[in-house]
Amino acid sequence: MTTPSICYQLAVGNGFTRIIEAGTGPAVLFIHGLGARADRWRTTVERIGALGFRAIACDLPGHGFASKEETAPSTVPAIADFILQVMDTLDIQSAPLVGTSLGAHIAAYAACTAPGRVPGLVLVGALGVVPISQDVAETISRNVRVQDKNLFGNKLKFVLYDTSGITPAMIEEEWRINTFPGAGAAFGRLGDYLVNGISADYVAERLSALYPPEKMLLVWGRQDKAVPPEVGEACRTALGNPELVFIDKSNHVPYLEQPEAFDAVVVPLLQRLVVSAA
Repeated sequence: MTTPSICYQLAVGNGFTRIIEAGTGPAVLFIHGLGARADRWRTTVERIGALGFRAIACDLPGHGFASKEETAPSTVPAIADFILQVMDTLDIQSAPLVGTSLGAHIAAYAACTAPGRVPGLVLVGALGVVPISQDVAETISRNVRVQDKNLFGNKLKFVLYDTSGITPAMIEEEWRINTFPGAGAAFGRLGDYLVNGISADYVAERLSALYPPEKMLLVWGRQDKAVPPEVGEACRTALGNPELVFIDKSNHVPYLEQPEAFDAVVVPLLQRLVVSAA
């Protein structure tokens, strides 16, 4: 069962974003990763929205149909503040955050900035909660800058377990959106930050001091190539041993590839968090 989503543009601060939203009830925000966009969460938003939540995803600055000007946020602290501004603009006082990849780092940073507004977190294939090597940072930086249409199929193969469903139409859409005017420069700024600045913004120590393990959930694709499962183990250790769930037959996007398994572990925590925050 799903609830149809709505899509609209939203002015946030000095810029704008696109919102995908479904359902009514306590709010839950879904935060995509580097080089992605809110669409990656659309089917999740529609499923969660059918369960009594107001499920919301937005395009991060520099991504999708959001602002791409030079002054748009391009560091984890700045984008975390942007997420809190989205909450303000939508009149959301409190909401669990579900973040994937760099979006998990952004969610964690927002939680550390405003713990009174974030009752808990789901971190999916989290990038940047614990330190990443310089080689990994440089590889991700190069990958996110890709503008050659012939390479976009490989980008999709890098995050999907079953690559047989990748179609020319998917590649075309991914290429057109990620090469829209301003996107390349925006991804370049984020890539530079990954290489030169992200090490100052790791959050595991702050997060573990603010949130007990039962307020957090780690979810990983067992076949994650982008952020391997051993990073999940490192996150669990650094965060005081919250539950860590590996989802089989899934790469970097378990919410898309194994939606039933993903919802089965995520929804119970979301329900507990919104009750405790009420």
